[in-house]
Amino acid sequence: MFRSSIRQKIVGIAAGLIILAVITSVLSMVMAGRVGHLLDELTNRYIPAYGHLARVNVRSLERSLAMRRMMMAKMQGDEDAVYASARKSFEEIEPLIKREADAARALIDAIIADPSTPSDNAALGRLDDRIDNAVNDLLVRLNAENKTLLEQIEAKDIAAARQTTLRADALRNEFNTRIDAIRTDMLAQVSFSAWNVTAAQHRAIIVSAVVTGIAAILGFVFAMLVGSGITGPVMRLLEGTRAVEAGKLDGTITITTQDEIGQLSAAFNRMIETLRHNQRIRETFGRYINPRIAQGLLEQPAIAATEGQRRVMTVLFCDMKGFTRLSEGVTPRGLVKIMNLYLSTMSEPIHAHRGIIDKYIGDAIMAYWGAPFVEETEQTHLAAVAAIDMIGRVAQLRRELPELLGVRTIPTDCDVRIGIATGEALVGSIGSEFMMSYTVLGDTVNLASRLEGANKFYGSRCLVDQTTAAACAATIELREIDRLVVLGQTQPQTVFEVIGKKDELTAAQTLLLQHYAEGLAAYREQRWDDAERAFAAALDAVPADGPSAAMKARVAGFRQNPPAADWTGAWHLEQK
Repeated sequence: MFRSSIRQKIVGIAAGLIILAVITSVLSMVMAGRVGHLLDELTNRYIPAYGHLARVNVRSLERSLAMRRMMMAKMQGDEDAVYASARKSFEEIEPLIKREADAARALIDAIIADPSTPSDNAALGRLDDRIDNAVNDLLVRLNAENKTLLEQIEAKDIAAARQTTLRADALRNEFNTRIDAIRTDMLAQVSFSAWNVTAAQHRAIIVSAVVTGIAAILGFVFAMLVGSGITGPVMRLLEGTRAVEAGKLDGTITITTQDEIGQLSAAFNRMIETLRHNQRIRETFGRYINPRIAQGLLEQPAIAATEGQRRVMTVLFCDMKGFTRLSEGVTPRGLVKIMNLYLSTMSEPIHAHRGIIDKYIGDAIMAYWGAPFVEETEQTHLAAVAAIDMIGRVAQLRRELPELLGVRTIPTDCDVRIGIATGEALVGSIGSEFMMSYTVLGDTVNLASRLEGANKFYGSRCLVDQTTAAACAATIELREIDRLVVLGQTQPQTVFEVIGKKDELTAAQTLLLQHYAEGLAAYREQRWDDAERAFAAALDAVPADGPSAAMKARVAGFRQNPPAADWTGAWHLEQK
């Protein structure tokens, strides 16, 4: 049954219910026919037979009355009209009595001869014999007395007629008594037949009710079995669909039928397996392609345009200071562990602050912020906060690397250098027909890379360009470092160092910023002594401050070799 199609199941339910209804109807018709047959016998045989016997009594009394009228007529001398009428009635009644008795016997014989109905054939047979005896014995004797009586009446022998009348009345009474007894027994048979009819009606009602109940129960059970075979898989399919909608792909649907729903469930399981496979692929390649880029390429095909789009982007480059020294003498496997730990530690803040990691270049990380992944108004803030968190994880990295390498210490110069630039860049899918990469290109990218490298010359950790500094100044504490002309550019750039989040500076950092700003102003005005004192004061506030030490050394160099007369205060970086 469960291998049938849904159409076959529904047709089967309907056919089964129709068959049960037909069986119920047939049984009801048979039982009703049985009751009708019994009722027909009661009304057409039993009751008429009883009626014939009753009329035998009536005819016997009528005949006796006619005889007395004849006697009265002879005694009163009125022989013409009354006597003739009474004698005519007397003579007509005798065959009627025999006819009624014969009719009763014929009906009783018919009841006995009918095997399709229940009857007390022995009792009915005795009734038939008793009727025959009464008619052929008593009635014959009574007729003989009546004949004698008629002769005596004709002879007007009234005294003898009276004696004969007494004997005739005795025979008539005996005849009527027997007929009454027969009628009583016949009435019992009528009652028995009526009881049979009533019992048959009750049986018909009970059987019809039972058969209808059984048919209803069987129909309901059959419908429930088939219905559950349909609704059960549908409910499981619905639950599985809701689970997939909720992102749960670890379940499958049990297939219990081979119909269309079973085939749909099998297809659903194949779909789940495909989705799981695709999810594994997405999770695997999500480590190679940023998931938000992949999702964006799927949901917003416009961003996949190969010609690219010009947008304002914030680009970050991060490099590991001291990587060369740290990797000396490390096995390839150990080097992989170092790289994985470093890149994981530094990538997490970028992900946490909604940045897109574009690529890993050795120990360098390139990431960017901008539309359509973040709003343009918040991209510089997110990049700066990510840089602060990355710098804050250096201490954790220094603690974990020795345990990872199985050594006690690592070089203390293990640190990070970060460069951030904001500006217009080309954004889109760049590559060939064989391989594409969604990336950013342009001077902004180059500037961010140069600023990351410029940290080496200033001893700083995170340098940003003027555009980035202006956009995030409301939330980030910055320090103007210098005016630079980086390699590959001709125009000077004012660069800033990210110090921390707004209103989180220590007292020493506040003094550092103050003295450094004084020293930078004096430096640009070529007041070397004032500049040297200010940078020295900055170093007193924070002795390890790289930019203060670098600028103090530069001031000392300008004392030996003053800049040209057209010097604008910009410093040219000739190296990356």
